[in-house]
Amino acid sequence: MTEHLNRLTPRQIVFELDQYIIGQNDAKRNVAIALRNRWRRMNSPEDIQKEIIPNNILMIGATGVGKTEIARRLAKIADAPFVKVEASKFTEVGYVGRDVESMVRDLVEQAVGMVRTQKKEEVKLKAEQAVEDIILDALIPPVHGSSSVKIQPDNNTSEVMPENDAELNQRTRERFREKIRNGELDSRKIDIEVQQNQAPNVGMIGGAMDDVSMMNIQEMIGNMMPRRGKKRKVTVEEARKILLDEEASKLIDMDEVKMEAIKKAENLGIIFIDEIDKVASSRSGGGGGPDVSREGVQRDLLPIVEGSAVNTKHGVINTDHILFVAAGAFHVAKPSDLIPELQGRFPIRVELNSLTEADFYQILKTPKNALTKQYVAMMESEGVELEFEDGALKEIARIAFEVNSEVENIGARRLQTVMSLLLNDFMFDIPDVIGADSHIVVTAELVSEKLSALVKNRDLSQYIL
Repeated sequence: MTEHLNRLTPRQIVFELDQYIIGQNDAKRNVAIALRNRWRRMNSPEDIQKEIIPNNILMIGATGVGKTEIARRLAKIADAPFVKVEASKFTEVGYVGRDVESMVRDLVEQAVGMVRTQKKEEVKLKAEQAVEDIILDALIPPVHGSSSVKIQPDNNTSEVMPENDAELNQRTRERFREKIRNGELDSRKIDIEVQQNQAPNVGMIGGAMDDVSMMNIQEMIGNMMPRRGKKRKVTVEEARKILLDEEASKLIDMDEVKMEAIKKAENLGIIFIDEIDKVASSRSGGGGGPDVSREGVQRDLLPIVEGSAVNTKHGVINTDHILFVAAGAFHVAKPSDLIPELQGRFPIRVELNSLTEADFYQILKTPKNALTKQYVAMMESEGVELEFEDGALKEIARIAFEVNSEVENIGARRLQTVMSLLLNDFMFDIPDVIGADSHIVVTAELVSEKLSALVKNRDLSQYIL
């Protein structure tokens, strides 16, 4: 588990984040240190490991400046289970504590999925061989048993002569096996049997039951019910996909998967709690109203962030070493409006900068997943070449920044709307009007022509996100 993290030094982590996120160097440095500290903890003496708690991070910044993207990319770099939740969803009427625990259960589900995928990859070769045999049996059923005969020659020595049908069947099967491997029979239809779980949906009459109990009952009844097969007529290509997952599942030990997944979630899991400012309550207000509900939500979040044991369908998970990253714009409330106990659980505070016009230009040009590169790839699939002049990128950045300043600052998300408005006519005309082998050049003049109304007409601008 720690081998992958060993290669990720803080500088290497920041370098990886730079491939997708422009600016926000302070935030990147802090999450890089937090991630590296996990490797440091797991490689510390055993007697001190449990005492080293993660430095949870509170990100403060307007929408669209990269808070979520930093956390999500960090999880991908670390190959760690990641869950994003909105704190505001826990403010509903009738809210109960188990809803807060659901984010930990979601994290365990993510971890189980990751470990299961890894295990299936390890047994993929064996599973492919088993699938090949099943498909071959469906195409050419094997001849069972031996019908060979003994012949007594003149020299009194017995000789066994193979029966012709069995030998022919074997040679035919080998020829068809080669055809299956080469994909020559992918379109051939065959009958296969797919296993189905006959577990019914369970409804409870009477008092309320928590999610874990319901999941456990469902799983228990599912295990008691017999698994029945269902015949399906599919192509060889489809059969290979359907059966591969089934055969790989038979080869892996799910108990081992669950144990590894819980360990992975406990030591590497990242939970991103967005809109934490929405549950912060003003200290100057009275003692009633919605502020009471918000403070209740914070108190329900507190034990999870502090470290507690949570029951899941896969086992008990301790949240002591899960990394929590909270984020909010804090336009109305302040971080100090959070209850002191919760503030203390987010010792690292990072303020993210609002995006400038220069940032917008770099976001369009530099990241691996830049919007311009996405549009180039989409048009390439139609055989159309799309090119952006440097002046066009600067003009797009200027307009996006201007609209953000005058209407509503939604950060980098503004670029998606502006780019869509700019290129929608081309996207509509391909391939009917603009055919393959065409070359489209986006110039600064074209950008000004297409988007000038957006900036001049404020009434129009308010309808653009």
